[in-house]
Amino acid sequence: MTIVSETDQTTTGDLAAKANRHLWGHFARHGKGITPPIITRGEGTRIFDDKGNSYIDGLSGLFVVQVGHGREELAAAAARQAEQLAFFPLWSYATPSAIELAERVANYAPGDLNRVFFTTGGGEAVESAWKLAKQFFKLTGKPGKYKVISRSIAYHGTPQGALAITGIPAFKAPFDPPTPGGFRVPNTNFYRAPEQFSTDPKAWGRYCADRIAEAIEFEGPDTVAAVFLEPVQNAGGCFPPPPGYFERVREICDEYDVLLVSDEVICAYGRIGSMFACDDFGYVPDIITSAKGLTSGYSPLGAMIASDRLFEPFNDGSTVFGHGYTFGGHPVSSAVALANLDIFEREGINAHVKQNAPVFRATLEKLYDLPIVGDVRGEGFFYGIELVKDKATKETFNDEESERLLRGYLTPALWEAGLYCRADDRGDPVVQLAPPLISGQAEFDAIYDILHNVLSEAGRRL
Repeated sequence: MTIVSETDQTTTGDLAAKANRHLWGHFARHGKGITPPIITRGEGTRIFDDKGNSYIDGLSGLFVVQVGHGREELAAAAARQAEQLAFFPLWSYATPSAIELAERVANYAPGDLNRVFFTTGGGEAVESAWKLAKQFFKLTGKPGKYKVISRSIAYHGTPQGALAITGIPAFKAPFDPPTPGGFRVPNTNFYRAPEQFSTDPKAWGRYCADRIAEAIEFEGPDTVAAVFLEPVQNAGGCFPPPPGYFERVREICDEYDVLLVSDEVICAYGRIGSMFACDDFGYVPDIITSAKGLTSGYSPLGAMIASDRLFEPFNDGSTVFGHGYTFGGHPVSSAVALANLDIFEREGINAHVKQNAPVFRATLEKLYDLPIVGDVRGEGFFYGIELVKDKATKETFNDEESERLLRGYLTPALWEAGLYCRADDRGDPVVQLAPPLISGQAEFDAIYDILHNVLSEAGRRL
């Protein structure tokens, strides 16, 4: 542990006081003595706080820092671009870095997804996709198609439109009424599947996909514009798609002329393995939403990637998609993204993830020897560990127990042990892990050791 000087301690105290007085954290609790940890720097797979303590970044910041912290070439790319052109909007104009990045992203995307609409983040990309779906159907003679279908407990962002797509009631209740048009279907949590599917994941996948067709029929095919699905669902604890699931969803969307949106804000740019996770699971969507790993977090940027078919009605010299963001496709962010993708290609990041994903899984699955660990699930470098009261019955925790377990013990204990990750109960209680994509066996072992010790103690406390 680094020794902190008296001067540094004073600075640390000043920062904490300023944070407590002025900083409004995101999804954060405030008051009653709560002071947020202050993170001052990062290096590789580790982060450091203002007291000099080092932690494994087991969540890549927020599923973001794919190539690790402290990459000087990404900072240099930002500086070079800022010196040449710090800002110009894409509102009827273009910049070289945005043009080059749009081409590069389109070349990574599957099928005919060749049009890239830049945003500054993932929620904006989701918002943009829903607005595009609505206007596309208005322009093509189906003006009644505006509704969207998403999955239970799924998180798709916080803007009012994206929030209507989000399937977490507690996140929406403070901001009711939601934007009209969001409807929910079951998610693909195989661990919690009904008994008749417990040994047949393909049948479970077919059941879940068919609920989408059922919802379209119930709402009326002439009213449903899009289905929003993450390749691996984040909220609830990393639900992978069962075999055949996306193949069936693609059939359903084609049958009812409903757009399939692959929300890859977390899953894109190597998190599952490929640049886009729809390639990992063998389907071609109509729209991809992405952000986070596009720049590895060195500058904010998101992207909605649409098919040529969806762009066609806007390609007549007069029709406008009346939507945009001041900082969407920011020239500095675009330059950083290009440099980030250079690192992906030069260092073989995608191949590294695909090669090491089974090793990560095997390391985490050793936690099954703990009575509190009910399920270990995920893909690539994106995993959830579900915690249970009774492994035999899969009994979960009630709200009070979950509060004590996750916030009263696990979150501070994991942090004090040197691991930054997420203890979450948007569904059943889980610990989520998504380390930087440069991680290997040494990081996996360190994560396992901390988790094993802390979860063992959690089990004893129960």
